[in-house]
Amino acid sequence: MARSARAQEEIRRFLDIGAVQVAELDLDGDEAVLRPGPGSPPVTHGEVFVLVRRGGRPVGTLLGRVPEGADAKAVLADRARSECGPAGFGGPGEPPFTTVVVATRERAGHLARALDSLLAQDHQRFEIVVVDNAPVTDETRELVERKYAERVRYVCEPVPGLAAAHNAGLDAVRGEVVAFTDDDVVADPRWLTELTAPFAADAGLGCSTGLILPARLTTPAQVLLESHGGFAKGFTPRTYDPAHPPGDEPLFPFTAGRFGSGANMAFRTAALRSVGGFDPATGAGTAARGGDDLYGFVRVLAQGHRLHYTPYALVWHHHRETWRDLETQAYGYGAGLTAYLTAVLVNRPALLPAFLARLPRGLAHARTLTAVRDTDTAGGTGTPGDHDERTHPWPRRLSRLQRRGMVYGPVGYLRARYALRATVRETTAQRAKTAQGAR
Repeated sequence: MARSARAQEEIRRFLDIGAVQVAELDLDGDEAVLRPGPGSPPVTHGEVFVLVRRGGRPVGTLLGRVPEGADAKAVLADRARSECGPAGFGGPGEPPFTTVVVATRERAGHLARALDSLLAQDHQRFEIVVVDNAPVTDETRELVERKYAERVRYVCEPVPGLAAAHNAGLDAVRGEVVAFTDDDVVADPRWLTELTAPFAADAGLGCSTGLILPARLTTPAQVLLESHGGFAKGFTPRTYDPAHPPGDEPLFPFTAGRFGSGANMAFRTAALRSVGGFDPATGAGTAARGGDDLYGFVRVLAQGHRLHYTPYALVWHHHRETWRDLETQAYGYGAGLTAYLTAVLVNRPALLPAFLARLPRGLAHARTLTAVRDTDTAGGTGTPGDHDERTHPWPRRLSRLQRRGMVYGPVGYLRARYALRATVRETTAQRAKTAQGAR
């Protein structure tokens, strides 16, 4: 097929992807409670992406079809009981005092929704810090002061970039543990407790990550991204220990994308501070495009701390909505991956021998991550919720952009470092000028 014709066919298939309802189903013995996902209307007939809970804890997802006129709860509950296993044993335990950091930039509407969900957490001892990153208006500050001043602290970070914003939040942390999430999520009421309680049970734990599911699947881009695996890492709790590298992860610890994502992560504050926080030349808002969260994971693991993934700590993420968004995201994923690896080696040269030893397998892994998977051979448009599978479709255009991003990543990181130095010099000079004028 000619290149232009192939591209047109990919776009046609993309536009044919239909919306999918999002819901959650809580099973408790013979009883079942069906609720729409955050911001979604009540469930009707048609395709439904369902989060299944047992005793309130997430245990799996399924994609079900409710026939017209059928009882949606009965249809989906029958599927869930046969396909989804039991929840983990025991409660999460008593979590330590925690600071939640939310970085944002000119998205007050999204931020308000996220903060409302964070203030509804069942965690008993926590605070919230909002970091306004390189703002161009006073909208975020005014929102915090007007609606959330009693419960939320406001910090302004003039240096652009998600890592710089997270570092500003880290400087303001009072908690033993610092949790990070994004302004485009809705946090489950048990999110913070489930994410941070493992720190009290394991003194060697340096980081924890949790489950990220789609808040809505209303556009083709959102369905395709979730069918490609989304941000979720499955429903099996797992601890990664650098003293005992996992046998099924030969690239450990450099495949940091397997550990979690920045929209749902927490660190022991002392451990994150001991490695200098995040590299400010990584992350969204910089020329590196991403990788700040992955950098944090690897640096903490390289210090000998353990990392724990728990599916019980859930946030609902509002995926990007358009094909153009997906193109930007695919390129950013590729760039962020190699940018973070460059950052790790620049800041921790002692890891270079281990990295070089894993490089051949790493290149093969990169080819697998970015492989084109045609919808004709991948089973239609794929299935949202097939986490960690590599049989879902991934269009040629997005694969090509992801690989281009990987090539660009090291260059982007170096550009970001140069730009950061210039910004810091400019900011320092401006502050000195302001201080001199105030005398």
